Formats: sequence, structure tokens, C-alpha cells
Amino acid sequence: MSWSKLKQQLEGFLSPALNGRVEYRAPGYRYLPDKSGICYITVDKKNILNMSDKTSSIRWYQTELEVKNDPDIQIPINNDNIEAVRKDTKGPVPEDRLKVMARNRRTTEYAKELLSAQASLSKSNFIVVANKFLSTSVEESIESNDILLNILALVDRRVGKKRILNMSEKMKLKHPIVQYFYELRRNTL
Repeated sequence: MSWSKLKQQLEGFLSPALNGRVEYRAPGYRYLPDKSGICYITVDKKNILNMSDKTSSIRWYQTELEVKNDPDIQIPINNDNIEAVRKDTKGPVPEDRLKVMARNRRTTEYAKELLSAQASLSKSNFIVVANKFLSTSVEESIESNDILLNILALVDRRVGKKRILNMSEKMKLKHPIVQYFYELRRNTL
């Protein structure tokens, strides 16, 4: 599919409140088989996403330690997480210490998922991911670990107000760029 047709389809799925604000741009129109498709997502004419661009205002993590030390990341834990730690320790451990251990375990898991998603985004071919988005359901795109699929789904008109408001807890565990687009969409409701 040509870039202009793909862009037209993607922008046709944009939420009416974001129409004209969010744009998809490709700096080069010539496709080279050995190069991945480079694309930018702009909001209000400002380049927001350029596949792992370190100069953007969005936080890109380099190491697991950076994720763990970021005060903005709040990892929720539940009783299942605490019970799993209790089972693994096989001994009397104070309740407050179990909570700390469960939170550390969840933070490590989250950091690994986040870094893996970032790595796949930097290697991703925007055109391939956009075609995948157009051929799969919005639900699959939202639940996906692919950052780009999450973003495309969040700005989609098929995702309604109620669903956007109900996913606030889930968005806390997503990459900062996905959280940015979630807040953008939520603020237009």
C-alpha cells in the first residue's frame, strides 16, 4: 500500500477531537527495501514520536535501573503478588517487607517489559505496524505490548469515552509516550 493511501486511512480513523492535531508524516517518499520505514507522529505540528528519538521531551529509558529509580512510575501491587512472594520465601517474613519485595519484583518485570517494548519500537517499521493496526481489532492493539499499536489505538475514534476513562490504571504501566497520547486523548473528551 502506498504511503499516501496508508496515511489517509490512518487519519480517517482519528478521533474527531484530534483530527488536524495529530498527523503522520514520512520524510522520504522513496522506499528502500533494506531500510525500515521512517515516520513521525506530530501533535499540533510538533514532532512527538520519532522512533526512539532521544531529543524528544518524552522519557526514553536506557537501563532497568533508570526505570526503577523513576519517581513518576507507580507500580500497583495486589494480594496475588504478595502471596507469590510469601510462597517463594517459605518462611516468616513481616507483612511490610513482603509488600516491598512484591513491589520490587513487579518493578523489575515492568522495567524488562518497558525496555523490550522500546527496543522493538526502535527497530520497527512504521508502515508494517500501521498495516497490522488496520487489519486487527482495536482491542488487540490496546492490549498489545507494541508501543506504536497502543498509540494508534488510543487516537482511534472507535475507542470511546467510557473505555478511555476505564483504562487509566492500565495506562500507568505503559511507556511514557503511550501515557502522553492517553492524556492527550483523555483531555479531548
